[in-house]
Amino acid sequence: MTDFWTPVKLSLEVSFLSLIIVCILGTLIAKWMARRQFRGKIVLETLLLLPLVLPPSVVGFLLIIIFGVEGVIGQFFTHLLHLKLMFTLTAAVIASSVVAFPLMYQSAKTGFELIDKDIENASKLDGANGFKVFWFISLPLASSSLITGAIMSFARALGEFGATLMFAGNIPGKTQTIPTAIYVAFDSGEMGQAWLWVVTIIVISFIMLSFTFYLNYLKQG
Repeated sequence: MTDFWTPVKLSLEVSFLSLIIVCILGTLIAKWMARRQFRGKIVLETLLLLPLVLPPSVVGFLLIIIFGVEGVIGQFFTHLLHLKLMFTLTAAVIASSVVAFPLMYQSAKTGFELIDKDIENASKLDGANGFKVFWFISLPLASSSLITGAIMSFARALGEFGATLMFAGNIPGKTQTIPTAIYVAFDSGEMGQAWLWVVTIIVISFIMLSFTFYLNYLKQG
């Protein structure tokens, strides 16, 4: 059972780390973008949401170009810090974060846009600074959208395959997540093992999506 549980544990670890990253970045960027109007906003938002529609192989290719040994950022880690990002747990987290970020950003932005601006302005008039308004007013009011975005992002990170395979590889015990393990098991004819992982990821995804629908039901009720 060790061979079964290792990809499961690794997938959950990668997904949770990715979730932390996308929740922080997605929430902050969404709040900043929610009501601002500036030249180039459409282009910037398109870039932020692009990983949602790009083929995973394209995302993986771009990650290699950027974070690979000879990449723009990869050279910094390789030559200055003597660290290689490719084929590591960090690479898997980066790949999952990139593909999951648009879901968190879009959901958070929708939540912030639905907040009555007068409520935030009234808080500022009462003496609250920008941080207090964000922490005590904006976040609680947008909490339903933020939780939905977080769950969807986690599910997306959990199911990431193409970009992870290209950028992080498929190293058992190191970068082999459930999707890549399923691919290898199927390719090797180990259908029983593949089915175990398939059922596992279906159950986890089902539970998370059910929780999302339940939150929406409570919100509407």
